[in-house]
Amino acid sequence: MTAASAGPGAVRPGGRTARVRAAVLRAAGDALAEGGLAGLDLADVARRAEVGRTTVYRRWGSPANLVADLLADMAEQSLPRTETGTLAGDLRANARLVQRTLADARQGALFKAMIAAATCDEQAAAALHRFYDTRVTEWEPCARQAVARGELPEGTDTREVIRAVSAPLYYRLLTTGEPLDEAAADRAADAAVAAAKAGVFVTAQP
Repeated sequence: MTAASAGPGAVRPGGRTARVRAAVLRAAGDALAEGGLAGLDLADVARRAEVGRTTVYRRWGSPANLVADLLADMAEQSLPRTETGTLAGDLRANARLVQRTLADARQGALFKAMIAAATCDEQAAAALHRFYDTRVTEWEPCARQAVARGELPEGTDTREVIRAVSAPLYYRLLTTGEPLDEAAADRAADAAVAAAKAGVFVTAQP
């Protein structure tokens, strides 16, 4: 996914324009983490970022556009996947990356706000879908390589394996309020590995 696909304000030029975009997105993230989509006001974001209000309105135009660009930027800045040589090691690395992100006070609140925004705004929902599609695409080769090594059965839906790792962590973030620690991350990864090896994610004939 490129930044341009996220809509207005999503190009990545250099120099002052890039610095303005970075400042605005940082300010937008702060505002979202504090007050959710309802508290995301372009004028307030401009004040926080110390840039002209006209610049923010001209480049983004709406809070939904700003959320879309912020998600595109987050996808691009996310750490690359880890290759350990085993499916269990790779998926534990994936789970711990998700866990560290969601357990962070600012990032966890930011993701809660973005998920909430996606439930009531189609553009925010589309941006969130692109974000997760980018992350699944980044990590899916871990499962594909496991199929090639014979760790997983032929016909495994490798994208579903990756989704199964992070799903329990997001569920815990959004519903239980229980701590998101490395033990929870490892359990999520190990459960996904066990299910995948058992053929739960086989959707095609070998």
